[in-house]
Amino acid sequence: MIRAFVMDNERLREVPDLLADQQRVIWADLFEPTDAEEALIERWIGVDVPTREEMEEIEISSRLYAEAGAYFMTATLPAHAEGDNHVIGPVTFVIAKDRLVTVRYHEPRAFQTFPMRAESADLNCVDGKAILIALLEAIVDRLADLLERASRDVVDLAREIFHPTEKKASKRDVNFQIILRRIGRKEQFISNVQDSLVSLQRLSTFLGNVAMAGNGGKDLRGRVKTLSRDVQSLVSHAESLSQKVTFLLDATLGMINIEQNAIIKIVSVAAVVFLPPTLVASVYGMNFSHMPELEWSFGYPLAIGVMVLAAVLPFWWFKQRGWL
Repeated sequence: MIRAFVMDNERLREVPDLLADQQRVIWADLFEPTDAEEALIERWIGVDVPTREEMEEIEISSRLYAEAGAYFMTATLPAHAEGDNHVIGPVTFVIAKDRLVTVRYHEPRAFQTFPMRAESADLNCVDGKAILIALLEAIVDRLADLLERASRDVVDLAREIFHPTEKKASKRDVNFQIILRRIGRKEQFISNVQDSLVSLQRLSTFLGNVAMAGNGGKDLRGRVKTLSRDVQSLVSHAESLSQKVTFLLDATLGMINIEQNAIIKIVSVAAVVFLPPTLVASVYGMNFSHMPELEWSFGYPLAIGVMVLAAVLPFWWFKQRGWL
């Protein structure tokens, strides 16, 4: 699918047919393009559009390069980040002849919100470079929102770990299992956002040093520098969140170990407490003919008393030592 946009009264407006307005179109957005659509765009801008396999290359030289007067930049962006089934994939931005072409195979939120915002407000989208910077600013804003939400989720996780509401150990164990899964999903999400920010950091550096060199204008170059600083601050924030998630993982595992040790301690104490009474009962359960206590009137109460005393003394000793 191809979405084409033109400038109309200082606003970005979508047109239904790229060919009918190809002289006015300044941004073409390709979403899961077919071979015919790729060929159409290549004839329009005069350079080859990268394939999906080329977009997924991890080498910087394959993601950021100039060719035949056009600039090719690929960044990794998340999509469907509101739920746990988020996806992340590459998006390629091509600047050629003051036009912008974007190629993508998933649906980041910025590609839905930015056209509507640019249609209702003057974002100074006079050419492809200006549109690219404004679009990147929208993407960075979106990533900042995702990190803010992740930060709130991390605070909620910390509260559930260190201030559990359940009193029963069995229910706390179930909660800790759920928390571990949530921590794993949160770590994966933050890791993907970090990958996205790192790719945007490289892209903004390339955009500032190469694409805007000489003919970008002071305003655009200033916006690129601001964009680069924003991305750098988000990278630092994402690293901090990643460290917090790692700490919460260690804390959760530590709390689970404490719960298990407490259970093992109770079982061990119970075994020690009931071992002496068991010994006494075993002695008087032996089938010997000559056991004087068997003839005593108070032999049975005495044996019961000895067993109770044998259980109480170890328990009292453990309490005195602070082991219980």
